[in-house]
Amino acid sequence: MGNEYMSESLSTRPVDISIIVPLLNEEQSLQELHDKIAGVMHNAGYSFELIFVDDGSTDQSAAVIHRLAAGNPQVKMLQFRKNYGKSAALAAGFEHAAGRFVVTMDADLQDDPEEIPHLIAKLEQGYDLVSGWKKVRHDPFIKRNTSKIYNYFTSLFSGIRLHDFNCGLKAYRSDVVKSFQVYGEMHRYLPVLAHHNGFRVTEMPVKHHQRKHGQSKFGMARFTRGAFDLLTVTFLTKYKKRPLHFFGGFGVLTFLAGAVISLVLVIQRLFLHQYLSNRPLLFLGVLLIIVGMQFFSLGLIGEMIISVRHENDTYQIKSKLGWDQPPSDNK
Repeated sequence: MGNEYMSESLSTRPVDISIIVPLLNEEQSLQELHDKIAGVMHNAGYSFELIFVDDGSTDQSAAVIHRLAAGNPQVKMLQFRKNYGKSAALAAGFEHAAGRFVVTMDADLQDDPEEIPHLIAKLEQGYDLVSGWKKVRHDPFIKRNTSKIYNYFTSLFSGIRLHDFNCGLKAYRSDVVKSFQVYGEMHRYLPVLAHHNGFRVTEMPVKHHQRKHGQSKFGMARFTRGAFDLLTVTFLTKYKKRPLHFFGGFGVLTFLAGAVISLVLVIQRLFLHQYLSNRPLLFLGVLLIIVGMQFFSLGLIGEMIISVRHENDTYQIKSKLGWDQPPSDNK
C-alpha cells in the first residue's frame, strides 16, 4: 500500500493527527498496521503523520518502515540506539508530534485503527485525553486479572476512576502531550498525570484483538516496576512541589513518638529510680528521634532539589526518517 491512500491535498495540509506507534521487533505486523491506519485516515479525511518509534529492534522492523516511508510520505521513524522502554518511546514521539491531536497505539495489531475517529470525536466533545478501555480483552487469564488488580489500586491511589489505565490506544490534545515528562514506567499513568495537571480525562470502550504475530514484550517484572511507579506518581502528583509536607509529616510522628518514649523513661529514672541500662525501649526512643530528624532533612533536601531540577532526555536517537529532508527523498 502507498500513496493511493493519501491525496495531494491531504499530504500538504497541516497535520490533524499524529499517530505514534512504539515498537520492538514487530516486523511482521507493520505492513498490515500501516495499511489499516492509512485506510482509516483516508476514509475519515484527516491529514496525519504516522510516527513509528523503533525502541531498539533487532529484527527487520526498521527496514520495513523505510520501505513504507518510500511509498507514503506520512510515514516517519525515530530509531533508538538501544531498547529504552515504552515510556522513552512515547516521550520521543510526543516531542516530535506536530498534529493538533495525538493518538498512541501498540504495534502488535491488538489495537484497532478503526477506533481512531471515535476517539477524536470524543476529544471534540471537550475532553483533553480519551483513554481506551479494553472492555472485552483477548489476553491470557493471568494478564487479564492482574490488570484488574492494577487498575483498582491505581484508581484508589490516584483519585481518578478508569477501568483500563494501561490501554495503549489513547487520544490527546497536543497541549496535553507537550506537558508530560515521561520516564520509567510512567506511560501507564499518563491519565493520572493529565488529570493532576487540570486536563479533562475520560475513557471509552474500544475493540481489542488477539495478537497475530510474535509475543508480548512485557514480563512479570513489569508488575513490580509498575507498583513502584504507582508510588512515584502518587508522590509526584501530591507532593512534587512540597516534599517537606510529605517527609515532614513522617518526621513529626516519629520524632514525637521517640520524644514521648524518652520522656517516660526520664521520668521513670528520676522519680521512680528505675535503671535504664537493660531497657530496649531507650534505644527505640533514641532511634525514633534520629529517624524523625532524618525525615525532616530529606524534606528540606527535596525542597532544594526541586528548585534547581532540570529533566534531561532519557533516550538516544540513532536516526530520524521524515524530518531532516523531504519525505519523498527518504529511502
